Amino acid sequence: MDPSPRQSAPLVFLDSGVGGLPYLKWVREHAPQENFIYIADRKNFPYGPKNAEEVFAAMRGCVEKALALCDPKLFVLACNTASVCALEGLRAAFPDRTFVGTVPAVKPAAEYSRNKRIGVLATAATVHARYLDDLVARFASFCAVIRVAGTDIVSFVEKKFFTATQEERLLVVADAVEQFREEGVDVVVLACTHFLYLFPEISSELGDDVLLMDSREGVGRRVISLLSGGGEDDPAELRPPAALRPSGAAPYARLYLTGNAAPEAQYRFFADSFGLQLAGTL
Repeated sequence: MDPSPRQSAPLVFLDSGVGGLPYLKWVREHAPQENFIYIADRKNFPYGPKNAEEVFAAMRGCVEKALALCDPKLFVLACNTASVCALEGLRAAFPDRTFVGTVPAVKPAAEYSRNKRIGVLATAATVHARYLDDLVARFASFCAVIRVAGTDIVSFVEKKFFTATQEERLLVVADAVEQFREEGVDVVVLACTHFLYLFPEISSELGDDVLLMDSREGVGRRVISLLSGGGEDDPAELRPPAALRPSGAAPYARLYLTGNAAPEAQYRFFADSFGLQLAGTL
């Protein structure tokens, strides 16, 4: 039996660039017969230096482009900056749509930390966001929280990662690593999805005594829970994959870019690396 239009509707992942692709990968591995659309907002990259109003406007534009393209099952804001600046506004602007945000893993970091000194590596917008202030107040008030803005890292991943040498990758994270070393943290939260590409370099430079945390699994489990009929406040327990998947045509996974220019070489590299079709511009 062919799947209904609603069954085959895609999950839409949104980010300023390629940072959210590891999040899509996690969900795709756990729901392999779902359809996926990823929109990289190349036109408005980067989000980190923008104010909240600018980020919300950019994200709203991406949502509208997605709705013109398809009828998504849900949206994933695979971007910490977009989540802290625009998530609540998008839920208010599109009340009939489901949005999953990417929340910095401050709570588990605070629980794990032995010396109660944790680091948060984020964009400038997230570092200074009231949302992060509230997370720290709720879940890490008993910790010293060292915040470091890694704006150069975001641009490096987006523009240079695909051709960078190992030496260049280590160099771009060196300043942030040194700040965390000086502060004696024992957990660092990667609070920007772009930083996941440099997870090995950051981890090796921090050393075995410092744990790196990100929110891939937490976000992924929330998506799986919603796909399997759980409410937004339900614990995201993984169900048998057959309960999540449509049957019928082979699933697709497509990468779109905003802006009118032809896709640059790095986007072809990332599309190929994650097994996505580079489908064009919006």
